[in-house]
Amino acid sequence: MEDKREVVIKFTNVTKEYKLYKNDKARFKALFSKRVKYKVKRAVNNLSFEVRKGDGIALIGKNGAGKSTILKMITGVSYPTSGEIYVEGKISALLELSSGFDLEASGIENARFKCSLMGMTADEIEEVIPDIIEFADLGEYLEQPLRAYSSGMKARLGFAISVNSRPDILIVDEALSVGDKEFRKKCLKKVREIMSDKDVTLLFVTHSLSTAKEFCQRGIVLEKGTKLYEGSIDDAIEFYDSMN
Repeated sequence: MEDKREVVIKFTNVTKEYKLYKNDKARFKALFSKRVKYKVKRAVNNLSFEVRKGDGIALIGKNGAGKSTILKMITGVSYPTSGEIYVEGKISALLELSSGFDLEASGIENARFKCSLMGMTADEIEEVIPDIIEFADLGEYLEQPLRAYSSGMKARLGFAISVNSRPDILIVDEALSVGDKEFRKKCLKKVREIMSDKDVTLLFVTHSLSTAKEFCQRGIVLEKGTKLYEGSIDDAIEFYDSMN
């Protein structure tokens, strides 16, 4: 039976390569000369897949499989060397939770700024700010500059912003391990709440296969940037286990 749901992410023959130089000096010289030697690392190799609205898909593989590189290309942090990527919808990415913050601005100012970067209007931002404040649970620190925050506090704020920004596509890369035990439970509960909306799409990277099984219906198994298997989450996990 044909799946008529809208395609919201599509990779077509995507390859991503990085140039690896001997050291920073060689990398700097390469800006002015094409004769500087380097090695090529292929992080993603001729990858094609589709994600439809409402899908929950786990990217499964060991470190170096290309999972995080895929997520970074979807969010526009990096770009493919070749191939095409199509993305439709507002993305909220739980990748590097404390990245992109202004250390001199307060927590609440950073929350408004990051929401605006996601394309939210001023009215939409003010509507979600109370939810961000409640979820982060940082008290008076929200009015303090981020240079006064610990790394854990920055991560809590980053997670609170991402999960309360009402995304069309939620991207999670091991972010559910943030904070203490109680906060992790709170994070899992919030992701469950988001995924109860059948129009929200999830891309999930985790080393916890049981967590992937809870949130995802499909899985893509990767090794050294190449797709080895794509299918139901149970079959994908079984395939991955058979590799080890």
